[in-house]
Amino acid sequence: MQRRQGRVNAGLLLLLYQISQVGLQNIPSVTLAVLVLNIFLFLNPVRPLHEVCISVNEGFYKQNWQRLLLSPVHHADDWHLYYNMISMLWKGIMLERKLKSVWFAYIIAVFSVLIGVVYMALEFMLVKILNDPSYEMNCAVGFSGVLFALKVLNNHYNPGRVSSVLGLQISSKYACWVELVAIHLISPGTSFAGHLAGILVGLMYTMGPLKKIMKACAG
Repeated sequence: MQRRQGRVNAGLLLLLYQISQVGLQNIPSVTLAVLVLNIFLFLNPVRPLHEVCISVNEGFYKQNWQRLLLSPVHHADDWHLYYNMISMLWKGIMLERKLKSVWFAYIIAVFSVLIGVVYMALEFMLVKILNDPSYEMNCAVGFSGVLFALKVLNNHYNPGRVSSVLGLQISSKYACWVELVAIHLISPGTSFAGHLAGILVGLMYTMGPLKKIMKACAG
């Protein structure tokens, strides 16, 4: 998970170009802050990736709980950053305008931590079900889990739409599940459990008790 050094970060440059095309004045404040934070930490990481990624071994057994905060905002390389932040840009614009900035910031913060917890729970289940302790060592970084959760929210607040996944027209109701499988097939190195954790947290918010719990805590 080490970044390649001594090359032009084409993904970062393309990301900055597309943000400039949208215009900073057209990006809501929390969405812009998330973009800036992720770009800043890509250029100035708090620690090496192997010291910020989240896993059962590091997060649960060694109780390095700070990784729940650090892992979502660090990325393996510039293209990892690019695809996640472009997705965040468009989802953030739509959802922040719908939910308002304060609540959207609250969602981002809660989702970022909770998805890490659910991710560890899923990996721990795989250890027990498959009797394979290697799943305890799977270490994940990146904002994609949060983005899958936001995709669930976006589909919930904008029902009846059709999404294109690998050229196939899929009802937005099922798009996140199709995308989950498609990404894993195309890029086997991606974290299936991390993406699934995002979907589950999104469903906990839209169909489960999470939204009520968050409102009670905020109230």
